[in-house]
Amino acid sequence: MKKIEGIVPVMLTPFTPDNQIDYPGMTKLIEWYLTQGVDALFAVCQSSEMQALSLAERVALAQFVVAQVRGRVPVIASGHISDDIARQKEELLAMSRTGIDALVLVTNHLDPQNQGSEVFYQTINTLLDTLPTDLPLGLYECPAPYRRLLSDEEFRFCAESGRFVVLKDVSCDLETVTRRVAMAEGTPLAVINANAAIAWPAIQAGSKGFSGVFTNFHPELYHWLYHQGASQPEKAHELSLFLSLSAVTETLGYPKNAKIWHQRLGTFDSEFCRVNKDDVLEKFWGLGVLLEQIQQGTALWQKKIAQ
Repeated sequence: MKKIEGIVPVMLTPFTPDNQIDYPGMTKLIEWYLTQGVDALFAVCQSSEMQALSLAERVALAQFVVAQVRGRVPVIASGHISDDIARQKEELLAMSRTGIDALVLVTNHLDPQNQGSEVFYQTINTLLDTLPTDLPLGLYECPAPYRRLLSDEEFRFCAESGRFVVLKDVSCDLETVTRRVAMAEGTPLAVINANAAIAWPAIQAGSKGFSGVFTNFHPELYHWLYHQGASQPEKAHELSLFLSLSAVTETLGYPKNAKIWHQRLGTFDSEFCRVNKDDVLEKFWGLGVLLEQIQQGTALWQKKIAQ
């Protein structure tokens, strides 16, 4: 099993203005992530607009990322968006054949109506019996269509099964992250926090990385925080404040604001989103200035961590 830990961006999906996946833009985006030093890539996730992608598009996207990455870092993907168990099997089996290093199960589809652990165990055991036993699995507490957090008992079951290698933790709660890290000790399961506000204390508590949405803006700063922060804790604390405050911008039209960021970087040409049709620069009056300030702050911190 390849270890899935460190900085794991939740990948965007660039589109052309006429609503097709922009594969040349995706190539540039993948190379940008890799240049910033990321440790793995999470394709076909909520940031990828997976709920608005057909199954054929999700499979093709995962295959493309795997082919472009060429083994330089692990690639993981989810991509099951259905509640119906037969449909989930179809989606997950199709994704399992794309060459990804781990297949990620979305927790809200394991208990679609939030009925509790009985439904969760029934669904997850059905899928475990269906999926290839030699393919590592992951878990993702995706916020849409609702955030379905694992109970301690469900978490322990998954950790001790030996089938799961990564959890994208969306509890946004340091106590929960710390408790899960302790429960996962001695198992293959790595707990990776997704909340920027607790990124640094979660790393200090043993979280195996970061996989929040601002890995689409400055993953190199999170990379330094995870890999070098312990050697310079005062600088790490100061950086964590900048990262946390920057990430509040997620509420101002993400993922379109991240696409505008990459438009300005020259990664790809269009800000087109399937999940957000708003003119976010018009809707959120201060967004343009905030993006400029985040860019300036990122450049300042790039210089600081290079010293």
